[in-house]
Amino acid sequence: MIKFGVLLTAVSQDPAKGSYSIARRAAIECERLGFDSAWLNDHFFPFPSQEEPWLECWTTLSALAIETKNLRLGTLVSCNSFRYPSVLAKMGASLDVISDGRLELGLGAGWYKAEYLAYGIPFPKGSIRVEQLKEGVQIIKKMWTQERATYYGKYYSIREAVCNPKPIQSPHPPIWIGGRSSRVLQVAAEFADGCNFYACSPNECGEKVKILNQHCMEIGRDSDEIQKSWLGTVLIGKNKLELANKIKKFKFRHPRKEVREMALEEYKSRHIVGMPEQCVEKIREFVDFGITYFMLVFPDMSNLQVLQLFSDHAIACFR
Repeated sequence: MIKFGVLLTAVSQDPAKGSYSIARRAAIECERLGFDSAWLNDHFFPFPSQEEPWLECWTTLSALAIETKNLRLGTLVSCNSFRYPSVLAKMGASLDVISDGRLELGLGAGWYKAEYLAYGIPFPKGSIRVEQLKEGVQIIKKMWTQERATYYGKYYSIREAVCNPKPIQSPHPPIWIGGRSSRVLQVAAEFADGCNFYACSPNECGEKVKILNQHCMEIGRDSDEIQKSWLGTVLIGKNKLELANKIKKFKFRHPRKEVREMALEEYKSRHIVGMPEQCVEKIREFVDFGITYFMLVFPDMSNLQVLQLFSDHAIACFR
């Protein structure tokens, strides 16, 4: 079955209306409309601006766990560098218990150098961050599944660490690895339950899936065990005029220069843009390349009607 999640980040940073109240209303609406999950990314301030309000990921998810009943709650993705893996394992187990078994743990190696420097967190080169991610996910799995976990690595070590209570989900909450590089996909092939691809065209997703599958074959793992998801922006309009206005507002006035200057056709290839029937066709293109989970960013989500529009037309076609 094709699944749909919503990244709440675009909502939770709105300073005019109160950041948490909007995230809360959006999560409750997502659950009502039949979305499978809601996600937050793990940053301390937004990119490229650092001035707008920005909620911390894990504490916000804990609050949303009380506001919802069935909606799965995830990190897309939690930065491995920000918290020692054993501490993150304890946090994840606690949230899984609080939410009655609804945690989806997304992990990434980290990339936003300005954020590291601002918060006094060491920023090693990319290859080291990937190695740290590989060690981190092993520690988390051990702490979630073993009575006393021990691990001695190059970057992290734990000794008879107790994580009690354990997560409700057995053997553990799903672990997603997010990233584009072949090295990260190799970590995903070895340890992840899901792998996320960001802002890729369908053809690019197909290439990433091939690389992931190759890594799986090299270690003797069935690649079908790993869910493949796509993360990107959705601009959906009821008619051509509404769609054109959204493109003008959210593409050509985007805070990131590279998005503003990107050719419109390239932008459309990397995101879901169109009227409902066009959005459905774009989703089908991704599905043809092996994507089974869609993590969606609605930049106009402060108007909750856009979630209703997407649910009525797109989700309904795949249920």
